[in-house]
Amino acid sequence: MTDMMENLKDKLKEKGYKLTPQRRATLDTIMENQGKHMSTEEIYDLVKEKCPEIGLATVYRTLQLLDELGVISKINFDDGCSRYELNTHEDDHQHHHLICLKCGKVIEVEMDLLEVLEEEIEKNYNFEIEDHKVKFFGYCDACKKIL
Repeated sequence: MTDMMENLKDKLKEKGYKLTPQRRATLDTIMENQGKHMSTEEIYDLVKEKCPEIGLATVYRTLQLLDELGVISKINFDDGCSRYELNTHEDDHQHHHLICLKCGKVIEVEMDLLEVLEEEIEKNYNFEIEDHKVKFFGYCDACKKIL
């Protein structure tokens, strides 16, 4: 966690920003809730517990900045709001997500099964792929049992 803060400080400094208490509290909240894919409002509610004076607009701006710096990733699960997660693998593709249509649970799929497909697309279409995002929609184990 300390390495991540030092890395963030360096990235912010390169761009002419500082690691303010509000930015630190926002990032701490995301790191403490890793894997939860929280919305801006959910992050704001948790940050407000640590920094009661913080405003929603500050959290929005901080999330936008952290996304631009590559510290977090903004994700759209087609549920009407943006969600965020810690970007732990800067050089890798983003992992994939399984999204339950009933309860909304999000399960992360860490393996990348699309490397062969990417190679074929690059070869056949003379196209250089930088990244891909895959979302699978279905029913989690708990919801399948009550369908």
